[in-house]
Amino acid sequence: MSKRGCDASRKLLTGLIGAPIAHSASPAMHERAAEALGLRGHYQLIEVAGADAAGLRMMLEGVRRLGFAGVNVTYPYKEAVVPLLDALAPGAAGMGAVNTVVVRDGRLIGHNTDTTGFARAVAPMLAPSGNAVAVIGAGGVGKAIAFALASLNVADIRVFDSEPARAEKLVALLAPRGGARAAASVEDAIDGATGLVNGTPVGMLTSRDTPVPAALLRADLWAADAVYSPLITPLLAAAREKGARIMTGRELAIYQAADAFELFTGLAPSTEIMGEAFDAVMAARRAAHQAA
Repeated sequence: MSKRGCDASRKLLTGLIGAPIAHSASPAMHERAAEALGLRGHYQLIEVAGADAAGLRMMLEGVRRLGFAGVNVTYPYKEAVVPLLDALAPGAAGMGAVNTVVVRDGRLIGHNTDTTGFARAVAPMLAPSGNAVAVIGAGGVGKAIAFALASLNVADIRVFDSEPARAEKLVALLAPRGGARAAASVEDAIDGATGLVNGTPVGMLTSRDTPVPAALLRADLWAADAVYSPLITPLLAAAREKGARIMTGRELAIYQAADAFELFTGLAPSTEIMGEAFDAVMAARRAAHQAA
C-alpha cells in the first residue's frame, strides 16, 4: 500500500463542498479515521448554496492553495465542478460526475467514489443473475449508482428522471456497457424490476416526500436509498412495510468516504471505525430529535 509520502504526524486538511451539508456525517468519519492512523485530521464543511461556475472556481482555487489534500463534492455540484478541474480519473470522466477532488502536485484531479462505494454496498442485494434495477434520478448520484450497477454486470438498468433528457444522456453514457434504457415513468422503471435505488435527494430531511408511490412497492422488490438523513427515509419505510428488503444510505456513506480517504492520503482507513463514527452521529441526531 502506497503512503504517497504521508508522515503519520502531519496535519490532514480535507472537506466537503455542497449545500445543504450541515447534516453531513463526513467530518466525523474522516476525522476519526485520520486519528486512528495517527494523522491530525480536520474536515471542513464548505456550505455555499447557489454557487455559479465562478464561485465554484474560487472555492476550488482555495482548496488548491490552502493546503487541502482534497475535498469531497456533493449536491448540487457533482457535475458542475467537472469542467473546472485539471484532470479526471477514467471512471469520473466516463460519467461526467465527481464527488472527490484530490490535490496532487498542485493539480485538482476528479474521482468518483460514489461509484466504487455503492458497488461495495449494493453487491449483497443482487442475485447471481437476472437483476433488473430501477434507478430514480440521473444527476450526479444517479450516474454513480448506474455505473456501479453496470460494473457489477447488472444487465437491465432502467433510468427514470423528471427531466427525460438527463435520463437519455445517462443511458447514452452507459451504452458501451449495454443493458440500460430510459424509462418513461416511475411505473415503467419499476415494472418487472428486482431492485430499486433512489438517487435523488427526495426524502432527505426536512423533506418527507418519496420518489416512488407506496402503491408501486412490493415484497419482491428490494429498495435502496442514497439518502442517509434520515436513515429510514419515507421510501424505505414504505418498502419495509411491504415486506421488501431495504438498504439504507449508511453503507454508501461509509464506503464512499473510505475510498475518498484513501485517495486523499494513500492510506486505507478502517471502515469499521468510520462506521462507528457514522453511527455515533446518527445516534446523537436521534437523541436530539427526541429531546426537541
